[in-house]
Amino acid sequence: MFHVRGLSYRYPKAEVPTIHELNFDIHQGEIFGLLGPSGVGKSTTQKILTKLIRDYEGVVKFRGKSLKDYDKQYFQQIGVGFEMPVHFSKLTAEENLAFFKKLYRSTADTDALLKRVGLYDHRKKKVREYSKGMKIRLNFVRALLNNPLMLFLDEPTNGLDPANARVIKEMIKEFRERGGTVLLTTHLMNDVEELCDRVAFMADGRIVEIDSPKHLKLRDGERTVVVEYEDHEEIKQVSFDLDQLRQNEEFIHIVQHYKILTMHTKETTLEDIFIQTTGVQAHE
Repeated sequence: MFHVRGLSYRYPKAEVPTIHELNFDIHQGEIFGLLGPSGVGKSTTQKILTKLIRDYEGVVKFRGKSLKDYDKQYFQQIGVGFEMPVHFSKLTAEENLAFFKKLYRSTADTDALLKRVGLYDHRKKKVREYSKGMKIRLNFVRALLNNPLMLFLDEPTNGLDPANARVIKEMIKEFRERGGTVLLTTHLMNDVEELCDRVAFMADGRIVEIDSPKHLKLRDGERTVVVEYEDHEEIKQVSFDLDQLRQNEEFIHIVQHYKILTMHTKETTLEDIFIQTTGVQAHE
């Protein structure tokens, strides 16, 4: 979907580039996470890919064609959900969506989308009366308004309660299952682990790591399994080499003769990887 090589950009009057020599691809039908602490260039990268910034250096191709060769019709193919929802506060949700529908050739069934995110019964309420969470959900509906091929989502579940966050994440997965592609930026590592097929970590305006969350966790984790079990009302814990588990007589004896309380591998977390690769604490 996107092919990016040598992408660099320096803001006017800035002494150093905000992003420098970025190289990555976003495959059709995947959720690609762009992660990193504030100020490393994630938003700038998104602004370039959404054609809000055009005087960049390097090569950016969308569906095999240079992004610079696309005219305004490009916006018919993408949907964007900004982190800070922007709506016409004096209009109702229904009126907001009706206005934006006029900008596109193809539009989605917004009533169905509003029902899905729990806003249908509030569709005739002015947006200024909406809570923060309701505005975030309306923002997500607007990103899907034009049946896009590509979604750019910035912190799509930040500020939502767990139930509404679950709905949004399920809708993102369904969008991918229908062949859609997503560029996701977020500080919520649980969302990354649940949604992303691959992630790119940014630090100091550069990409320092690209891989799937699973591969990163397996690569950086310990090859051990920790077993917690009950022995005559005493809780004990012991670790075993994961690669030798089948032949380990102690492990087999514990499993056969004691009540197992917990058993898990000692893989690292994405938050640990975030800290290691970027040097900055992630937010939960």
